[in-house]
Amino acid sequence: MSYWLYILRCGDNTLYTGTTPDVEKRLELHRSGKGAKYTRGRGPLTLVYREELPDKSAALRREAAVKKLSRAEKLTLIKGGNQFT
Repeated sequence: MSYWLYILRCGDNTLYTGTTPDVEKRLELHRSGKGAKYTRGRGPLTLVYREELPDKSAALRREAAVKKLSRAEKLTLIKGGNQFT
């Protein structure tokens, strides 16, 4: 089963990075307030990037690497591909 790394742009213009096997379902959870604590009250949430990975382990490693990036580096990643803005 493939997993996805995704980045959301929150209403306060911050970025949230996570992983999931189903991006659309996870986005709905975030929007309903049942996703990550960080995204609660920060709507509207917009999916700006997603990247398919072969499995959960690879997705978690990629998430850790992306979370270490600066905001500018994340914005470059978003502009580079798989964007939705």
